[in-house]
Amino acid sequence: MEHDAHVTFRQGVKACIPTLLGYAGVGLSFGIVAVASGFSLLEIILLCLLVYAGAAQFIICTLVIAGTPISAIVLTAFIVNSRMFLLSMTLAPSYKDYRLLNRIGIATLVTDETFGVAVTPHLKGEKINDRWLYGLNITAYVFWTIACMIGAIFGKYIHNPDALGLDFAITAMFIFLAVSQFESIRRSQIKIYLVLIICVIVMMLILSLFMPSYVAIILASTLTAALGVVMER
Repeated sequence: MEHDAHVTFRQGVKACIPTLLGYAGVGLSFGIVAVASGFSLLEIILLCLLVYAGAAQFIICTLVIAGTPISAIVLTAFIVNSRMFLLSMTLAPSYKDYRLLNRIGIATLVTDETFGVAVTPHLKGEKINDRWLYGLNITAYVFWTIACMIGAIFGKYIHNPDALGLDFAITAMFIFLAVSQFESIRRSQIKIYLVLIICVIVMMLILSLFMPSYVAIILASTLTAALGVVMER
């Protein structure tokens, strides 16, 4: 039955499969970049396991090459990943009745991609339990680490990774996630979402004139999300 489609660990694994192509492309790219930046295979694996954030991992490589102090690297990674507060808070009602450690375990493994998958049934009001979320999140976590490892191992043999089109994989994945979310929106809400899309773009462009672009994106997204809550009420 449809209302039982987000219950088991196996169903969570299955729900994650469409995102794996994106993880593969970006993970391979990161492994290649990290090796070129002087990171060892062990260091790359630790970055994947402990940081587990594609954008932050790429930024760390860039900052390390530039000789940036560790404190600045940590602060930058924190700012870039601060959007996870917003993503986790959005999904929090789905697992608010679980124990604290269980909630922490679920939220720790949330990424942009797994959020994109999980938020669709959440918006439909369908029940999501911890087993399904763990199946979704752990599959992405393991696959991301493996993809980065493969990129690191074989990266030295790939002289022109851009020719493989790996950089477009993440874009294609987000297009898929966006389309799947829009399909779940009721017609009465379409105007609201269009207004919110315009608002986030305008705010991002204005804020980027006064602050770094990644900060502008995070702030614009947070403000738009708050506006969306008010408009839906």
